[in-house]
Amino acid sequence: MSQSTERTTASNPFTKPGFIIAAALVIALIAATVVIFLLPKGSANSQPAPTAPSGSPAASPSASAEAGKSVCGLPASSETALGSAPKSNWELVGRIATPTDPKTIGPGTTDESGFRSCFAHSPTGALYAAMNVAALGSSGSTELQQKLADKLLVPGAGRDAAMREVAAGSGTAGSSTPIQVRGFLMKSYTPAEANIDLAFETDKGALARLTLSMRWMEGDWKVKPADDGVTFMGPTQIRDLSGLILWAGV
Repeated sequence: MSQSTERTTASNPFTKPGFIIAAALVIALIAATVVIFLLPKGSANSQPAPTAPSGSPAASPSASAEAGKSVCGLPASSETALGSAPKSNWELVGRIATPTDPKTIGPGTTDESGFRSCFAHSPTGALYAAMNVAALGSSGSTELQQKLADKLLVPGAGRDAAMREVAAGSGTAGSSTPIQVRGFLMKSYTPAEANIDLAFETDKGALARLTLSMRWMEGDWKVKPADDGVTFMGPTQIRDLSGLILWAGV
């Protein structure tokens, strides 16, 4: 790596340890794509390693009773696949264009702070929810990140780790580097869980692909973080958008 690249990396706030720790709130996807841009050109040929979707646990009687019931009353769908890009309206959340359809897909609820939640029990609802988490996590707002960790992460050691990082102020850095979604792939879907690939592009043209693992619980889609608080699998640098469904708001 050249000296000029080393200086760039050292001065880049997205490569600092405190920012990387904030992966618990998906902010690290921005850090990762910036780091990807700084990698040697030869690494651009790497493609994402296959990721085996986690098994879906058997639904409890209470979970079955609540199947399809969105916490804010959005309609459910019996669809189990998403083979084309949904026709989406977009709005900026922070600096990321995020899909919105409050009466059908979600977010069905947006509070006074701008926190968005409640998505339909459907493949499209899971996709919108994943993008919503990415946008809220990169907002730079401590309040939004606290709500994200508390309300949109599946309870467990991973959520506890994420909440500790927010409380310590590790997750409050916003993004000064433009980044937008460019495509997606519904890797797997059941009424209980979904694994969704999202592809993002920086303003420098760097592309990254990552997987968000979602779970339907308490009438909404939530992210299943790893025990260390990281909410995604990856990201992996990609050369192009082959194999993905093109989908973008900007």
